[in-house]
Amino acid sequence: MSERFSRLSALVEFLRSEKGCPWDREQTMDSLRPHLLEEMHETVEAIEDGDPDRLREELGDVLFLILFAARIAEEEGRFSIEDVLEDCYGKMKSRHPHVFEAREEMEPHQVLDRWERAKKKEKKEGESVLSGVPRSLPALIKAQRIQQRAASLGFDWDNIDDVFAKIKEEIAEFEAERAGCDRERLKDELGDILFALVNVARFLDLSAEDALNGTIGKFMRRFAHVEKEIARRGRMTLAEMDEIWNRNK
Repeated sequence: MSERFSRLSALVEFLRSEKGCPWDREQTMDSLRPHLLEEMHETVEAIEDGDPDRLREELGDVLFLILFAARIAEEEGRFSIEDVLEDCYGKMKSRHPHVFEAREEMEPHQVLDRWERAKKKEKKEGESVLSGVPRSLPALIKAQRIQQRAASLGFDWDNIDDVFAKIKEEIAEFEAERAGCDRERLKDELGDILFALVNVARFLDLSAEDALNGTIGKFMRRFAHVEKEIARRGRMTLAEMDEIWNRNK
């Protein structure tokens, strides 16, 4: 390991020691979970914002938590950071046979297909093809990954027109439930609509998560103009706000 990596690893070990920090000492794998999720989201934000200084900082925070989790595991006699590095090296090398074994010229989508096939071979007997999708993923990303895994076994629509037909069917079912009082069934039908919409993104090779995040960002930018006018004029009607909205589209 490099000197800097070793130094950071030693810092984590010290923080966990009796001479270290009481807060760091009481952390567990479970208590680290929300911090890992938060730091990963902050890292993604830095990438989206194109901010290299912030990205450098966020990647450091993620690395620190990885070392921290590995240290807890080592204290529990489960594995060490060296084991993590060795496993990762072996897996990444075996997943790139077109680079490290018989050299092949491949397109990116062919590499991805081979990667998915390799992951299937690594699964335990009887393990579902869907089991590798993390439960904690944002719902849109998780839906798209699950659909991709199912499609790899042939469980898929023939074409995108079938997907649009399914969306219309789900909307009709949602409308039928809207007159009732069963909110659980209504929520279930709404989920079906969203899941079907994700299928459209998958068929078009688009990220549903990125698409929705883009729309959220666009809404926030346009709504900022509405807020500015409200602050200047005072209370406004919906028609007046809508006019400002359309002017800034």
